[in-house]
Amino acid sequence: MQTKILNDDYPIYTTTLQKSDTTLPNITAIITHFQEKITKHPVAVYIGIFDHYSHTASLKEGHIAPEILDAQNILCCFGKDLSNAEIVAVRPRSIAVVERQDDYVISFLKAPNPAANEAMEKWVKALTNS
Repeated sequence: MQTKILNDDYPIYTTTLQKSDTTLPNITAIITHFQEKITKHPVAVYIGIFDHYSHTASLKEGHIAPEILDAQNILCCFGKDLSNAEIVAVRPRSIAVVERQDDYVISFLKAPNPAANEAMEKWVKALTNS
């Protein structure tokens, strides 16, 4: 995965996964993969799925780049510490999966918890064929 700063503000982890490099047949299967990983994690809790594509398509002012075929987010939380009031602002986590013709772009915002970043990065890498 690559780390980069999106829009001069947001530290993200991102990768492009060629469809030929995974045995998972579609975006739904990828989201299910993440849901299974979240459910098995000792700290993470599954929150839900947001169909970003359908939401944006339903808006009168919505715009979707023509190369984007689908876009979904799976939401979870790794929060096990409420040591201050502000930490809640950076939770929960979202893993974004965007489908294009030949690939998927998978991204997530850098978490303040290094263990969360490590887990999500491991889950993304597990999508690639061995």
